[in-house]
Amino acid sequence: MAAAAVHQLPPRQTPTPPPQAPSLSLDTSDLEHGAIPNKHLPYCSPGSAPFTQSAPATPPASPPTPQPEVQTCSILYPPDAHPKVSAAPPVFAIQPSTLLTAIHQSVSQELPEPKHVFPWLHGLHPENQIQLAFFTARNKKLRNVPKCFRGVTIVKAGGNMTRSKIRGALAPEEILSSEPGRDDTFLEADPREGFSVRNFQIQAAKVATVSDIVVYRDDDVSEKELHKLAKRLSRAQNTWRVKNLFGEQELPRFHAFIVSCPFQNFQKENPQLVTINSKGQSREGLLDFFQLERQEMCSMSRASEIAKNVWLGHTPDSALCPSSSEESEKPAFDIFIEASDFAQPPEAHLLGRVGDLSLDVPQRLEFPSSGSIMPQKWPKAGPLDPVTQMCQWIYSVANPNAMSDLDEEETDLDGDIAMRTLQPRARKVLIHCTDGYTESSLLALAYFMYAERVPVHVAWLRLHCEKKRNFFAYSSDVALLSSLQARILELSPGPNDGIAGCLLEEPAWLSRMDGSFPSRILPYMYLGNLGHANNPQLLRAMGIRRVLSVGEPICWTKGQIESWDAKNLLFVDRVQDNGVDSLTKDFERSLGFIGTRSLCEQQPSGETDVRCREGS
Repeated sequence: MAAAAVHQLPPRQTPTPPPQAPSLSLDTSDLEHGAIPNKHLPYCSPGSAPFTQSAPATPPASPPTPQPEVQTCSILYPPDAHPKVSAAPPVFAIQPSTLLTAIHQSVSQELPEPKHVFPWLHGLHPENQIQLAFFTARNKKLRNVPKCFRGVTIVKAGGNMTRSKIRGALAPEEILSSEPGRDDTFLEADPREGFSVRNFQIQAAKVATVSDIVVYRDDDVSEKELHKLAKRLSRAQNTWRVKNLFGEQELPRFHAFIVSCPFQNFQKENPQLVTINSKGQSREGLLDFFQLERQEMCSMSRASEIAKNVWLGHTPDSALCPSSSEESEKPAFDIFIEASDFAQPPEAHLLGRVGDLSLDVPQRLEFPSSGSIMPQKWPKAGPLDPVTQMCQWIYSVANPNAMSDLDEEETDLDGDIAMRTLQPRARKVLIHCTDGYTESSLLALAYFMYAERVPVHVAWLRLHCEKKRNFFAYSSDVALLSSLQARILELSPGPNDGIAGCLLEEPAWLSRMDGSFPSRILPYMYLGNLGHANNPQLLRAMGIRRVLSVGEPICWTKGQIESWDAKNLLFVDRVQDNGVDSLTKDFERSLGFIGTRSLCEQQPSGETDVRCREGS
């Protein structure tokens, strides 16, 4: 069994899905215009008002307790205990041990209440009326700079981050403006236009404005350059404070510091501060979240066989995803088919040429990516559509003997056993894209339908549940493959049992699916969006039996709620996905619902789907 968690945004009265870019047509008679990338995201309508009479009861929220804004303390403030190396602008000097103490002190204190730092951290540019209207229309005070936080920002003079790097250090250009005449001001990080509650890319620059800033150097940077940068930062702090002083608002004072000792002192006396040494080597045992994420992505999208001699995976990159010993023992691929936003369907003569050359030298092809071909009617009597033609060709090179069996009669006209032509060897084919699960999904699903002779909904389920592949497709891919299903199944060389009457009957969940499945993030837990949560038939078909829904209530009928049993549903519906509401108070019961014992026992009580509106 599996469980799912979901998180939503507040309902809109007139939802408008994001516009779709012009896409490829199956009609390839006119190939003058290249494919236009389709980068739209699936839209999840909030639907009608949910049925709540029999919904699992969610205890009412406790009345808010007023909490004063208590500023975090720091050994760097006040700065008078440290030598002043410049009076105007003020700059102070500290030792590496003091920096280490300041970092430990900063990270060991409780974080401020989210409502005291958000939405300021999301970015509130005075000219961005959309962002301001969403966050501050009802409370202008939310625009104020938070006074409850004092951070420590570390900047490396010179900006070369490939060596001599202290943990968390930034380059000067990440927080200082590069505009002419404004080199002594902080970077204007707030987006001037657009709307987002996930502006993670601006938060380092935002936090620097409410932090004491410590500057250090390596052996390639002079003491003079170190002092020059520290003075720039000190002037930027003063300029920023004056700019943001309005009304009766009081702002804390922040200061600039330098660590003037050689970098070797850091490595020798405080090695825990160093992430990359002076030779460019990462410290042993260092927890690198970027590298861990890359490794997890590689593991999740590692190439696996979805049909005989046909594999699906990420684009081979030995630097990004080194091959495991198990993979290195497998034969090399003969044909690489990359799914690309800009690709056109290959013509028949090119496919024939590639097939012949692949017997001697590995060959590469491109095919349109998921979401880039729109469904349309294709005449039965006419030539094959490009999708079916591609599937047929892949099968012919991956299974040449099987195709021979289909083409040749068992006996000749005299009743004798017919002589067979020696067929070329089977080629190993890799269908791939950069991340291994997005652009390549359309072709992978179409080929699985063709090779196994199964309808659309069976291909979606088997590729995920049986072949253990995570993939992301669009609603247009569902419509396209549904329109081609009859042709694909008619021409498929696969077994007839895949198209039994009960399997051809389209399930109710297919028409409500946006093309994507919830993402399996643990063996027993999925992460989905509002559309997934409002499709209980899909969740059940995937083996998901429990739902944790965060945000606006999901729209289930009374019968659906009763069939799942209230104990298998948890609705956290007094928060919104608005970038402001905090989930901290709901962590304990949410984790209890998912079942923390499963982490230790590897015996979860049922697969759980955790969902939010956007699924992220």
